[in-house]
Amino acid sequence: MIQEVNPAETTRAYAFEMWMKAPMPMVTLIKTFDVTRLRRVSRKRQLKVNMLMCWCIGKAASQVKEFYMLPVDDKLIKYDSIAVNTIVANSQGEISSCDVPFTDDLAKFNADYLWLTRQVAETCENHDMTDIMVIGTSALVQYDIDGAVGMYSGIFNNPFMIWGRYRRDWFRTTLSVSFQFHHTQMDGAHAAHFLNLLQKEMHSLR
Repeated sequence: MIQEVNPAETTRAYAFEMWMKAPMPMVTLIKTFDVTRLRRVSRKRQLKVNMLMCWCIGKAASQVKEFYMLPVDDKLIKYDSIAVNTIVANSQGEISSCDVPFTDDLAKFNADYLWLTRQVAETCENHDMTDIMVIGTSALVQYDIDGAVGMYSGIFNNPFMIWGRYRRDWFRTTLSVSFQFHHTQMDGAHAAHFLNLLQKEMHSLR
């Protein structure tokens, strides 16, 4: 369910006034995560690393109320649920986009992730959810990158995360992740809080 709200009646009133007309309203934070436990759980439970990353992102975002509002065109839209997008290599050798609705139930999210990404890969048709606030992701796991700054198209204001190949040390595995967000949606403190929550969710995986 989506609902247009009056920005003046929300905590984003000042940000809406300041940033909606800004030529470049996007902010990017870059953080290095400890993904040691995430990889361990992936191997132990035979779960895809990317799926676990997407679930942890959704889990952390669901605890930050700013993720449930998004500037769309010249309006502020309130959502009652979120999804995490993943890029899928399709059967034609190209890429397609797949939105996976978030649920606290990891087993359910995993089942949805596997089914939806398989369907998208086979049909080469994007699975887009327009009635849910979507967090975009792009995993460039073949490459070593330290960070990425996304593009502002002026059309899509959704938060977006990019990461590359994780790095292994003797007893620790790390992953650098960039997080781009629209300043109208949240401030830097909200974004940093989300990234801290994301690290906690990775550490809490069982």
